[in-house]
Amino acid sequence: MKILSFNVNGIRAVVGKTFIEDMQAQAPDVICLQETKATPAQVAEAVAPLSGYQVFANSAERKGYSGTAILTKVAPISVSYGIGLPDHDTEGRVICAEFESFFLVTVYVPNSGSELLRLVYRQTWDTAFLAYLKNLECSKAVVVCGDFNVAHQAIDLARPKENYNKAAGYMQEEINGMNAFVGAGLLDSFRVLHPESIKYSWWSYRAGARQKNVGWRIDYFLLSEAFTPKLKEAFILNEVLGSDHCPVGVILAI
Repeated sequence: MKILSFNVNGIRAVVGKTFIEDMQAQAPDVICLQETKATPAQVAEAVAPLSGYQVFANSAERKGYSGTAILTKVAPISVSYGIGLPDHDTEGRVICAEFESFFLVTVYVPNSGSELLRLVYRQTWDTAFLAYLKNLECSKAVVVCGDFNVAHQAIDLARPKENYNKAAGYMQEEINGMNAFVGAGLLDSFRVLHPESIKYSWWSYRAGARQKNVGWRIDYFLLSEAFTPKLKEAFILNEVLGSDHCPVGVILAI
């Protein structure tokens, strides 16, 4: 099973670029999207040219903000939205699709913000989301993908010293959150297979950052430790344009 995750920074905007052609060329079994910025109906309409996929979407109460979607060629056993906590479920950040041998969760983790105004909230989110994932894991393995809005280690961003404890995405509190996920047995698939590779998945629109490859790896596939023998490939598709992120993906032997 080939699964892609892509923060599209607006599904209606990205389909006006090369998104449809890019996804057709990649031919994944499942596509997980973050920051769709659209209602479920708008998501379904935007991705309609991609034939063969069932579309499940979750939207924020605030229009044009956040939002996630799962497009799948493999019919899920069930689909759920949110993590079951009202304080965290108004922004359309989570969808879970249950398959025969695992749960697939896509997530758009809250950004702490340029002024770090949501850093405290972000910490409560990380704790609640980890508890949600571990509860799922009581039933079957978990694969969770999406924009986690944190560079986990110095290797995961181009300028660690300049950003450490100064910028959203590389605050120690955010790093602690990712440490907790990994420490709880949800392993970073890319690092499992590529422990020393330097690749990024997000670049600022400022100062030609993408052309200079001054980027951050903030998009991940984490998977239950017991499920890692199923992991055959983990990759980052830097060449796919259309957003300030690029897609990341895995191939699982299911």
